[in-house]
Amino acid sequence: MIENRQIIGLDVVALSRKDALALLEKRISDKVPTRLAFVNANLANTAYEDEGIQNMLRSFLLLNDGAGVNLASKLLYRQPFPDNLNGTDFTPCFLDHCGVPLRIFLLGASPSVVARTAEFFTRRWPQHNVVGYQHGFFPKSEEGQLIERIRAANPSLVLVAMGNGLQERWVEKLVPESALSAWGVGALFDFLCGEVHRAPLWMRWLGIEWFFRLLQEPGRMWRRYLIGNPKFVFRVLCELGSKTFK
Repeated sequence: MIENRQIIGLDVVALSRKDALALLEKRISDKVPTRLAFVNANLANTAYEDEGIQNMLRSFLLLNDGAGVNLASKLLYRQPFPDNLNGTDFTPCFLDHCGVPLRIFLLGASPSVVARTAEFFTRRWPQHNVVGYQHGFFPKSEEGQLIERIRAANPSLVLVAMGNGLQERWVEKLVPESALSAWGVGALFDFLCGEVHRAPLWMRWLGIEWFFRLLQEPGRMWRRYLIGNPKFVFRVLCELGSKTFK
């Protein structure tokens, strides 16, 4: 039985990295359609403010991502999550360990970034096959054509790198009609091809990688972190209060 921990309306599974890797490999091996999202504070806020996204995520497997969600678990359940399963580290780990050869489609990021990421995948994971890729800057009029192209490629895994909210909507669109599984992976492509640098390991260990990203891209990230993080903590505290006084 998989334990779920509800974080401001989202049921996030509490799994170790080892168990999450095994579960997802088994789902692919058994051809079980899977929609996956990595829940960080930003996605939790997005779902809290958009009932449509919150309802949509009920059909997803939700893994915990980052210090904010881990803090929420400590406050609400008096224990941390077993591991930090952020998509930037977990996805490459899965590709390393998955014994099932995957057919992978890459969707999102800029044209140059997704092309370089496809080349990186081919070099790093030759046991898997990149069956196609598409940047994220296409007109809405081309969506139907893109979905047909993905379906024709018959991927076992689509990695969608479009940012919270939008990428999860694409995951929902694609599984199960056009792909066996799809994951929303945020800035993964930018990190893998070197477009954006990761925080030093010590910052990751301390759970402040968000601060490094804020310093790198203050104009784009200030609202997400300087407003979004306190908002998330406030919402968790409200949920804690409602549980305490029930």
